[in-house]
Amino acid sequence: MISIFTDRLELRGFRAEDGAELYQYLSDSEVVKFEPYYPFKYDEACREAARRAGDESFIAVCLAGTGKLIGNIYLARAEFGSWEIGWVFSRGYQHMGYATEAARAMIDYAFRLGAHRVIAMCCPDNAPSWRLMERLNMRREAYQIRNVTFKKDSAGNDIWLDTYQYAVLADEWKAKDK
Repeated sequence: MISIFTDRLELRGFRAEDGAELYQYLSDSEVVKFEPYYPFKYDEACREAARRAGDESFIAVCLAGTGKLIGNIYLARAEFGSWEIGWVFSRGYQHMGYATEAARAMIDYAFRLGAHRVIAMCCPDNAPSWRLMERLNMRREAYQIRNVTFKKDSAGNDIWLDTYQYAVLADEWKAKDK
């Protein structure tokens, strides 16, 4: 189970007992606006915390010292030596550098595990997310038109979304420290 500390954060595996704190941000419609799911009900968040406790791709982001869960990072192996990263943070902890700090630590971790590249995707309307990717020195590689759908409109029709794809290669990431 992962346990990484940064200056302000602890990155660890989820625990079944994280349900109440997971609910605090996954129940917020603004927080999950660009996620492939709707706001969670309390019992759904508790079940999701238990599920994530068995899924190493979801990393709990907690404040160092207090252990308060403020968000999560998704980091999973993809094809051809790539890893995909994503993030969701509680509204009260956005725009404070926590997502940048956590994502930077997890990208470092992926490259230490031998990743060739790390990719991230988001909706072009999600400016805070793609700006974070750019702060991480990731390169925009694609603008895909109406390529994903997760939700439906009131008539039951798919809501198609565009996607930006960003990436950084291992050698680019390592070169930034020189």
